[in-house]
Order: sequence, then structure tokens, then C-alpha cells
Amino acid sequence: MKRTYIALSQQYASALRKHLKQGAHGGFRPARGWGRQAVVLGLETLDVAKIHQGALGTLETSGSRDAIIKRAELFFAEAISPIENTHHAALRTQARLSQLNERLGRRTIDLAASNRSLKKGIARRKIVEQALRKSGEHSQKLLSESRRLQKHLQHLTHQILSAQEHKRKQISHDLQDEIAQTLLGINVRLLTLRREAGANARQFRNEVASTRRLVEKSVRTIKRYAREFGQDHET
Repeated sequence: MKRTYIALSQQYASALRKHLKQGAHGGFRPARGWGRQAVVLGLETLDVAKIHQGALGTLETSGSRDAIIKRAELFFAEAISPIENTHHAALRTQARLSQLNERLGRRTIDLAASNRSLKKGIARRKIVEQALRKSGEHSQKLLSESRRLQKHLQHLTHQILSAQEHKRKQISHDLQDEIAQTLLGINVRLLTLRREAGANARQFRNEVASTRRLVEKSVRTIKRYAREFGQDHET
């Protein structure tokens, strides 16, 4: 590295002398070319300033030294321009990196907020899923209970219908028995009336009245059973 530095210093001094000899017609392309080499080697402006001072010390001046120094300063300015440009580019790059880091930071914050929101959403979804699952289980229980109650109701309905049918049969049987007994009594009374048709009128009227009472009793019995049967049927 030291040899390279020495060689680069010599190249600078040689280019500077050549530029000064050319006078006002001397161009600055060699200075910029040398500056690009300095950038490659990683030299800074201070390093180039030391090389420039060293090169000035080796100059042999035949004219105005102030004029030579001014022209040499222009050469120096052109020589360090690639370094300065590199610094400016580095600064711009640093600024862009800073902006990118700032954006990245904001993006990170936004992502963190989104992750928190997503976690909350997942938690809410789990709660809803659990609630739906419990609701489904509850609905299934209600459905099973409804089916059980429906079967029980069907069984009770069958029992009630069977009981009503049994009661109707019992009423019908009782009605038949009572009507049969009443009709048998009427028949007996009629036979008696036929045998005693020649008896006194008073006895005959009493028998007729008794027979009519039996008939009325039979009618009332039939109506009562019909009414009870109708009420049971409506029930």
C-alpha cells in the first residue's frame, strides 16, 4: 500500500508539472483521471492535500509563484472532484438509506399493528367458533328433547284415545243394559195392561202412568248418555 501511495504521489507531481508547463492551455482531464485512481485506492481529500503540498515543494518556478499556486489549486480542485463526488454520492446514498430505514421502521410498526389486529381477529373468530359449536350442541340437545317429547305426546295421545274408546264402550254397554232393563219393564207393564184391560179404569190409568214414567226415564237415560258421549268425544 505504501508503494502504491508513493507511486501515486509521483504520478500526481508529474501530472501537475505537465499541467503547469502547458499554462493556460492545460486541460484538467489528467487531474480527474488521477482523482479516480485515488478513489479506487480509498484516498481522502486530506491525503490528496498532503500529496499536493509535497508536489508543490518539488516545483521549480521561473515565473510568478502566486500565479503558479493558483493554477495548481485549480488542478488540485479537479483532482479531488472525483473524491468529493464520491462523498456527495455517499451522502445521497446515506440519505436514501436513512429514508428507506425510516420507511422500513414505519412499515415494521404497521406490520406489528396488523399482526396484533390479526391476532385479535383470530381470537374473536375462535370465540365465535366456540359459541357456534356450543350453540350447535345446544340446538342438538333441544332437537333430541323435542323428539322425545313428541314421542311421549304420541304415547299419551294413544293412551287417551284408548281410554276414550274404552269409556265409550263402557258407556255403550251401560246404556244398552239400562235401556234393555227399561224396555223389559215397559214390556212387562204392557203385558200386565193387556191382561188387566178389563179391570177397573183407575187401576188401568195407574198402570198407564207407570208405563209412561218408564218411557220418560228411558228417554232421559238415552239423552244423558248421549250428552256424556258427546262431551267425551269433544275432549
